[in-house]
Amino acid sequence: MSQIPVIEMRSINKRFGLVQANENVDFSLNQREIHAIVGENGAGKSTLMNILYGLQQPDSGQIYVDGQSVNISTPKQAMQLGLGMIQQHFTLIPTFTALQNIILAKETRKYGTLIDYHEAEKEIIELSNELGFDVQLNVSIESLPIGAQQHTEILKVLYHGAEILIMDEPTAVLVPQEIEGLFDCMRGLKKEGRSIIIITHKLNEVMTIADTVTVMQRGKSITTRSVSETDPHELAELMLGEPVTQNAIERKDIEQNRPILRLDDITVTSDTSKRLLNGITLDVYSGEIVGIAGVEGNGQTELVEMLTGLRKIDKGYITFNGESVTNASPAEFRKRKVAHLPADRHRHGVSLNNRIDENFIIGRHTQNLFLRNAILHTENIRRFSMNALDKYQIRVGNIYDPISTLSGGNQQKVVVARELSGDPTLIISAHPTRGLDIHAAKFVHTRLIQARNRGKAIILVSSELDELLELSDRIAVMFNGVIVGVVIPNETNHQELGKLMLGLTNCE
Repeated sequence: MSQIPVIEMRSINKRFGLVQANENVDFSLNQREIHAIVGENGAGKSTLMNILYGLQQPDSGQIYVDGQSVNISTPKQAMQLGLGMIQQHFTLIPTFTALQNIILAKETRKYGTLIDYHEAEKEIIELSNELGFDVQLNVSIESLPIGAQQHTEILKVLYHGAEILIMDEPTAVLVPQEIEGLFDCMRGLKKEGRSIIIITHKLNEVMTIADTVTVMQRGKSITTRSVSETDPHELAELMLGEPVTQNAIERKDIEQNRPILRLDDITVTSDTSKRLLNGITLDVYSGEIVGIAGVEGNGQTELVEMLTGLRKIDKGYITFNGESVTNASPAEFRKRKVAHLPADRHRHGVSLNNRIDENFIIGRHTQNLFLRNAILHTENIRRFSMNALDKYQIRVGNIYDPISTLSGGNQQKVVVARELSGDPTLIISAHPTRGLDIHAAKFVHTRLIQARNRGKAIILVSSELDELLELSDRIAVMFNGVIVGVVIPNETNHQELGKLMLGLTNCE
């Protein structure tokens, strides 16, 4: 007798305007299975899982849970059926503590009305210890590093009774040590009888953690097969529908004779007087990519905020092309042609309720090309947007639709297109390929190298060590708000970088 899938989706269809996001998609998940879904940006992966979790409704098709036909119209119904979803952009309340976020809508009560935080905390600590997590439960979410926020999301769905976990790009914000910890957690959950669906672009990780993989292309499920019967190269070709080429990106030798950016003894403290950056000194030259490595929460975010005018410094100096820009405003940095590819595109990269074409000119809307006599030049904006869509291979239905209708990867492409098209002098690039497919990530890499070859200065913050090693001329490693070492990519390796990231050694 064959096993009944815990989840079965049959002939799922979903259209957004002119875009057919899902077309007759079939998908099934078995108990104690880790099932990966892969595909290019806009292939329909997230849409399919949003339908399963009740965030969106299919135009047609049927869903079965444990063999029973169900109608999942809300996330609450999905949770009642034992589903939990951890989205790429977390759904936590920033000002609440981790504990308050986890128990929200399932509060343990005492005396009928009072929330019994003590009892809830005991249960969550026990669960956290089982998973190998170390989350500060009584600290606000906005004060926790990204990795701890993800652990909070996992604890939340498990605390609410999830037997089936949906994870959208679960390793996008994690460094190698955290990824291995997450995989150990997933293996443990599988052993306990839970089932997991992961949406990812990282094919090597699919081979490491998944049992089964479904490939999607342009809204359709192309194939489903056992991971043991495929390899990353074949999966990439199935995703793209064409052979994958591995042409190296040409890097020119650039004479680095003057620093574009100079940081001198920078110190930044938090509201509680904790030093977030401590004595940061770094030069970035024209024609150079300086990578920034570190476990999330060791000062990289504050470094980017400081260099884009989003955070003030307490001590030290910042000079740009020989002129002081210490504590300059975001507008002043942009005026000096500093481009910013933010780590969190939803908070700092796009305006979700605005149109796609409007998002292409955010921060540039006062330029003569787009503004005439205080009136936006709509035809120029349209032409600019259409050119960028074609150049960056961004799949949309209509440029006048809200950008929220695009997949996360295509939203990221809009940000990259907008920022790199302005001929910047300095590019602050934080996790620029997070959530991007193979083609798009390669395209962004090529654009960054081309900008470097034209003499631009680039700071690249990334949790992807392969990305840092491939693109950087130098890599500065941060730990506890300090640069603990600067290494040359072809003179180091993952292990040495890992030790520096954990503060286990120093090098110059």
